[in-house]
Amino acid sequence: MADGGIEAGATPYERIGGAPVVRAIVDRFYDLMDAEPRFAELRALHADDLAPMRRSLAGFLTAWLGGPRDWFADNPGKCVMSVHGGIAIGAGTARQWTDAMRLAIVDRTSDPDLAARMADALEGMALAMARVEPVGG
Repeated sequence: MADGGIEAGATPYERIGGAPVVRAIVDRFYDLMDAEPRFAELRALHADDLAPMRRSLAGFLTAWLGGPRDWFADNPGKCVMSVHGGIAIGAGTARQWTDAMRLAIVDRTSDPDLAARMADALEGMALAMARVEPVGG
């Protein structure tokens, strides 16, 4: 066992605290997006009911971090890029997403190194989605 009772070689999902922490990050992210005026452009891209998005993002992050891969089983042939392909995501909106996600991760995790690496990787994905027109549009 490594420090904190986590086995050496544990997945990021296990290191971060599993489903409860992933869910806390997702809830914090959507709560920030819903309440903070600085994330208004990002919020406007989403439906009024955020419950389906909360479930989907939690499932994606769980699988992405090395936990159960249910999201991929439920979304065969999909990836985060293809799911967002039909949405015109500007650089400002992508930056709002990364800022809110980074805050949520830092607020809800106890491993600063893992939190930074996770936020950096997600930032790269989000900024890669920034484009003026939807894919195919």
